[in-house]
Amino acid sequence: MMKFRFRRQGADPQREKLKQELFAFNKTVEHGFPNQPSALAFDPELRIMAIGTRSGAVKIYGAPGVEFTGLHRDTATVTQMHFLPGQGRLLTLLDDSSLHLWEITHHNGCAHLEEALSFQPPSRPGFDGASGPLSLARVTVVLLVAAGDMAALGTEGGSVFFLDVPTLTLLEGRTLLPDEVLRSVPDDYRCGKALGPVESLQGHLRDPTKILIGYSRGLLVIWNQVAQCADRVFLGNQLESLCWERSGSMLVSSHSDGSYAVWSADAGDSPMTQPTVATTPYGPFPCKAINKILWRNCESGDHFIIFSGGMPRASYGDRHCVSVLRAETLVTLDFTSRIIDFFTVHSTRPEDEFDEPQALAVLLEEELVVLDLQTPGWPAVPAPYLAPLHSSAITCSAHVANVPAKLWARIVSAGEQQSPQPASSSSSWPITGGRNLAQEPSQRGLLLTGHEDGTVRFWDASGVALRPLYKLSTAGLFQTDCEHADSLAQAAEDDWPPFRKVGCFDPYSDDPRLGVQKVALCKYTAQMVVAGTAGQVLVLELSDVPSEQAVSVASVDLLQDREGFTWKGHERLSPRTGPLPWPAGFQPRVLVQCLPPAAVTAVTLHAEWSLVAFGTSHGFGLFDYQRRSPVLARCTLHPNDSLAMEGPLSRVKSLKKSLRQSFRRIRKSRVSGKKRAANATSKLQEANAQLAEQACPHDVEMTPVQRRIEPRSADDSLSGVVRCLYFADTFLRDAAHHGPTMWAGTNSGSVFAYALEVPAAAGGEKRPERAVEAVLGKEVQLMHRAPVVAIAVLDGRGRPLPEPYEASRDLAQAPDMQGGHAVLIASEEQFKVFTLPKVSAKTKFKLTAHEGCRVRKVALATFASVACEDYAETCLACLTNLGDVHVFSVPGLRPQVHYSCIRKEDISGIASCVFTRHGQGFYLISPSEFERFSLSARNITEPLCSLDISWPRDSTRTSHRLRESPKLSQANGTPGIVLASRSRDGSPDPGHSKEADTPEPPEAMLSPMSIDSATSADTTLDTTGDVTVEDVKDFLGSSEESENLRNLAEDEARACAILIK
Repeated sequence: MMKFRFRRQGADPQREKLKQELFAFNKTVEHGFPNQPSALAFDPELRIMAIGTRSGAVKIYGAPGVEFTGLHRDTATVTQMHFLPGQGRLLTLLDDSSLHLWEITHHNGCAHLEEALSFQPPSRPGFDGASGPLSLARVTVVLLVAAGDMAALGTEGGSVFFLDVPTLTLLEGRTLLPDEVLRSVPDDYRCGKALGPVESLQGHLRDPTKILIGYSRGLLVIWNQVAQCADRVFLGNQLESLCWERSGSMLVSSHSDGSYAVWSADAGDSPMTQPTVATTPYGPFPCKAINKILWRNCESGDHFIIFSGGMPRASYGDRHCVSVLRAETLVTLDFTSRIIDFFTVHSTRPEDEFDEPQALAVLLEEELVVLDLQTPGWPAVPAPYLAPLHSSAITCSAHVANVPAKLWARIVSAGEQQSPQPASSSSSWPITGGRNLAQEPSQRGLLLTGHEDGTVRFWDASGVALRPLYKLSTAGLFQTDCEHADSLAQAAEDDWPPFRKVGCFDPYSDDPRLGVQKVALCKYTAQMVVAGTAGQVLVLELSDVPSEQAVSVASVDLLQDREGFTWKGHERLSPRTGPLPWPAGFQPRVLVQCLPPAAVTAVTLHAEWSLVAFGTSHGFGLFDYQRRSPVLARCTLHPNDSLAMEGPLSRVKSLKKSLRQSFRRIRKSRVSGKKRAANATSKLQEANAQLAEQACPHDVEMTPVQRRIEPRSADDSLSGVVRCLYFADTFLRDAAHHGPTMWAGTNSGSVFAYALEVPAAAGGEKRPERAVEAVLGKEVQLMHRAPVVAIAVLDGRGRPLPEPYEASRDLAQAPDMQGGHAVLIASEEQFKVFTLPKVSAKTKFKLTAHEGCRVRKVALATFASVACEDYAETCLACLTNLGDVHVFSVPGLRPQVHYSCIRKEDISGIASCVFTRHGQGFYLISPSEFERFSLSARNITEPLCSLDISWPRDSTRTSHRLRESPKLSQANGTPGIVLASRSRDGSPDPGHSKEADTPEPPEAMLSPMSIDSATSADTTLDTTGDVTVEDVKDFLGSSEESENLRNLAEDEARACAILIK
């Protein structure tokens, strides 16, 4: 007979109010470098920079902490971007030839980025100078003229159209067709051929009525808009780029054959066929095209010529280079990724006679590099944000909260010693627009990222800008195979071209075994442990001065001489012998080598006891790094764990074994299905029918039916993988005496608890040199053999134990050692609290049975109330394989809130998620970007900034502006309100619905929803949850009501609808 438990009637309104004060879900900011950038723009008046991406994202950056993010409705590549100088407005061109006008507006004292208007070129004969069937014109280049009030659009057919920017409408009668230009060209040049697409449009710097037009075939025309005729005509080669000299007396053109030419723009009648200067910088052999060229003059009489490309095709055609030429000095900047665009920061005031460039900013596919052009040698300027997180692929991450000020200063100092600035350098970061209105963070947060090349990078994650602090490299401790080849390659490098390596993006790893798998840092003793792919575990300590010392090496055999196992994976890394030089920063003290050298899957550090625990797919070990001696080694392998012996880098997989296991699972599922008798099914159907006939009270909520969970087989592959390790001072042997313990959880649901005998330290000094002993105290086997994800001990008040040194140094409240302790064990399927020392079940929550999902990440976090500063609760936050975040009370394990956070298809994003101690989290939305989110209503890190803009606030211009929530407008994976913009060609944009006076839903309604934008990997927008006019029509089911709704939408055509994506 089935039993049904009923919850108490209704919800507690006081508790619901408290939940709103404690929990709120927001995706707040994206850290790192935009994924797949495609366009660049710079506003010299406001000192802000914009980057567009292939997924349609628009990101604007100013001073550190000043960031704006927007997303085009359509997933199209942003091909060009242009700021209206000083106005805080941005015009973007997409690869579908649509134009979009963005505005930075202020609401409640803070600036937000909003899309105001959009324009789609009409499809009609003659728009592009073509006849025949209708075809959409493709816009190739955009130029803002008349102080940004008008835009010239060059097209693929050679026409130039003019657009009114404030309204994004075509100006009839202003179109410049190719036929008009051809009248000024000699007959022998025409040869019956078209001019080709408009390749470049440049406005005259002194006379706004003149426009320089460059066509693909090489024709250059200075067009006078007033006289509607060509002032000068230049006949050149296949054109790539154009640039005016500041005075307007000369212009420079770059070409597809790797040459550039300087032309005199003085008045003249006859077409000029020979330039003043023509040169191929890297000739005489065939060279690649010079894609873009800039000319900047200086008061000293010299001038800068900066161009991209132009390298010798045969020798260096695969290099990504920007060349900087001044007088006789030529530097070829050699980058490791493709060049997107570049600009110079220089004087743009009309009264200034010279450009005097201060800095060169180069946007690459994988990073942004800024060079100081005022300092000899043109050194790189350290970026306070936009650092490439993926300079080497990220393999793991960890967050350290409340970092002490002393440790913070030491880490910053070590980082400054790594990249010292030249004494003569006076240049700072040139992109300084806007003001950061966010308060100084109350505590410092460190984000640690482990990388494939064996480095660990330290990031300042306290605020909006993720600032690089320090880089730790572990590769210097080992001998790698690539060192000799690298030295030979450097020796063979020629002196010409004068290459100079610039940038830090280096996707190639010398040895995959160097990859960092786990990191742990003790913020009170400045000690840390770094564990890698080849079983290497390094214990490091922070030093303020460089040193030269040898590193102690010890080995721990985790197989314990077990017979029948042969390691088929990679070899261990060979450590260097003898004293080695170490720079200031974290310096290795001990190297512990696990045998077999499998990847380390779990690690934990207890600096107060001088112990480090580590685990692999074969077992776990405990090491005393003060005495340099192993304490414990335990093998967790099952007799059938042959897959664990192959390693992650092994290419030998047993197809026969995998097929055998698959058929075995199928057979088991069929057998278990047959065992369920038919009479049980009929009884269930009868019971369900009876329940359906009964009227259930509306205010009584019935517990959901639990899913049936199949126990996992004990002989599954990799069942011995150690998933988590944990140190705690608690009661394990009896209820009267507490002491140090170590806990380990495995992939097969086994939990091992060891009682440790650690010699007590006197007076805060180091503990005595006596050996540490470990005795197995408890062993727990979870019933369904689900992998153990995390273990935590709770004190008598139900709070997690403090970190090492926190209680002894009065940095945290001492744990309650009077009441009974409990241990929280989180597996992939359920959370369970056991009493200590008896280890009897106290509370549990079956997440898989109730929600149908599996746990991927868990963390204990403190949630502070927004209403009362002194009130806070410690809760358990967990991320599931469906991308949902759940929060549970501790130790009661009652569900509090849950939110959709990550797309369930984003496996790498779920695997990379890391929670903080104060209710925030990070996960990778691309190889180069972390999305930051907050589960706390009080602890939120988001951009709060303002910008001084000078364009007039005319009511006719702002009537079409679309409103947008800034916190919900992230570009990749962030819940957002996608804007339905008004097309300005006379018809609404396809799919953009209009409703009158649509109220904006409160944030509390939006927060639990998962609204994911398209990224480069998923170019289709997820339309789940869209509310459109068509949906409303279907719901109403009445043609009369639908007609009324349509009339209402047409009457309010200038209003905008907010579509919840």
